[in-house]
Amino acid sequence: MGFPMNSGQIKRLVAAVIFVAIGVYSATLVPSSEIAWVIAILLLTIYLFAFEILPVDVAAVTIMVFLGLTGLMGPALGIAKPLVDPKHLFDGFAGNAVMSIVAVMIIGAGLDKTGLMSTVAGFILRIGGTTERRVIPLISTTVGIISSFMQNVGAAALFLPVVSRISARTGLPLSRLLMPMGFCAILGGTLTMVGSSPLILLNDLIITSNKTLPAANQMPTFSLFSVTPIGIALITTGILYFVLAGRYVLPSRKTEGAEATSAIDYFQKTYGLKYELYEMVVPHGSPIIGKTLDEIEGNYRVRIVAAVRSPDDVRIGPGGLARDTGIEANTILGVIGTPPALKVFSESNKLNVHYDLEYFSEMLAATKAGIGEVVIPPSSDLVGKSARDVWMRKTYGISTLALHRGGETYREGDGIRDMPLQAGDTLVVHTSWAALARLEKDPNFVVVTTEYPHEELRPHKLGFALTFFVITLSLILFSDLRLSVSLLAGAMGMVLAGVLTMDEAYRAVSWKTVFLLASLIPLGGAVEHSGTAAWIAAQTLQLLGGVPTWVLQSAIAVLATFFTLVMSNVGATVLLVPLAVNIAIGAGANPAVFALTVAIATSNSFLIPTHQVNALIMGPAGYRVPDFMKAGGIMTVLFLVVSLTVLNIIF
Repeated sequence: MGFPMNSGQIKRLVAAVIFVAIGVYSATLVPSSEIAWVIAILLLTIYLFAFEILPVDVAAVTIMVFLGLTGLMGPALGIAKPLVDPKHLFDGFAGNAVMSIVAVMIIGAGLDKTGLMSTVAGFILRIGGTTERRVIPLISTTVGIISSFMQNVGAAALFLPVVSRISARTGLPLSRLLMPMGFCAILGGTLTMVGSSPLILLNDLIITSNKTLPAANQMPTFSLFSVTPIGIALITTGILYFVLAGRYVLPSRKTEGAEATSAIDYFQKTYGLKYELYEMVVPHGSPIIGKTLDEIEGNYRVRIVAAVRSPDDVRIGPGGLARDTGIEANTILGVIGTPPALKVFSESNKLNVHYDLEYFSEMLAATKAGIGEVVIPPSSDLVGKSARDVWMRKTYGISTLALHRGGETYREGDGIRDMPLQAGDTLVVHTSWAALARLEKDPNFVVVTTEYPHEELRPHKLGFALTFFVITLSLILFSDLRLSVSLLAGAMGMVLAGVLTMDEAYRAVSWKTVFLLASLIPLGGAVEHSGTAAWIAAQTLQLLGGVPTWVLQSAIAVLATFFTLVMSNVGATVLLVPLAVNIAIGAGANPAVFALTVAIATSNSFLIPTHQVNALIMGPAGYRVPDFMKAGGIMTVLFLVVSLTVLNIIF
């Protein structure tokens, strides 16, 4: 007796039947068995991706291996030679695109290691707050502008750690931030003629075409900012799309923020602690001016974990705050406590409360500080001494929130700082993760909390990191070196300068992304070299004979969009520009505009994660192919409508 199928299995089965039917019908139309098999493999790839029969990287590697086996199975398949030469099957792993991605991941990790990305994230949070409607436009606009003068995958990789930090601090799921960032990085490539490989290549293709065209049809080349209005319209459309429709099209996946919530739930369940961290500003005339922390905290049952009295007087961590620290007007305090205690403290002392951290958004972010547990071992020198005796906060950088002893939990206001410590006491503390990491090496404590960011920042290496980043950018913009060589120069410069160790560089690379892209490159080659791409283009355009010019232009844009999903955008551009030029001349249209239409439309790659940027963000955000099809499907249509409209208005 068979098992009944669920709705998902039924959909997959129905889709499989439809895909097989399309493949069989296509085989009756194509001029060669090679093209028939390539179309069949294309359909299989799309089916595997769309319905997630296998993980996308596994599916891509499987397709690559099958292409390699076509040489062995040639007679059975009815083909004279392999669809991909086995000698070049793995060229993608050493290809320019893949090595560029490896390099930009390392460069991004190097900049992050210096704390620069964290600072940028803090700046965006101070301006944009913690809501999607404000954060998404800021991130997307910034990435879009950056990607107008560097490769869009480089801009996306550069901002990946920034967006990850923003997600951790705001609690916004990473899956709701990375897709807008990635899509706008792709759109930013249309802002200038150096923003994407197809646009960089376009003028060379125009010059080549001019050699065979009569004088009356000679095409002018495009200047650096010829496409800027189109790019501005596309980026604006992308941002508005996610701001207005993001809640409907963006998935919500578990991120680091969810783990942080679990930690808070743990302390609440175990010790009955429900704490909040607020930022409070002391105005002139506040009753606490002139008082010390020691006078304030016990009375109000709160703990002050950070203070800024002036730009040059920031007190946080070991050697920072002490109980005799005085309060002055305009001091900014980081205060932790229960919501009722915080309310009483702020209202009694006329403090201005920031419920979302502004000044301390970087210093007290979840990636930098939080609540942990430490135990006093029998061998500790602190046994018999109180927290007040050893100046715990100033000496060790930990603010004691609760003390658990013999089944009882004592909190702030219960005199915990005056209680002599005993072996086995558990202290619940607020601390920076850097200070907690130091306590792991201190024999006076046993650190119970292990799940926290063990992040070793190297701010003293910022100069080296920025130097090699500028060198990389200069090589990309002002030299003829291949993109991968320019990027690897910066990546290895950071390793040699000690910004990153080589092991850290290896860990920075998303190998899932590498295998996904490298494995798809042979498929793109098979589509192009077998004549499949040319046949599809010719058949499509043959059906459109005698239609208006704008319909021809739209068909070319749709073809370019399709080809860039299954092959490199450079390959699609090289293939379609000559075809578009000849069609435009035959229809009496402007061939330069048709050529530009191809170069713009090859950036319309949002539907499946075959574009380098989409592959880059897929793993960190936990995206699935249907997520791209849902959000990317609408974006694909918007891209076509907006780009064609603006292009025709301008040209």
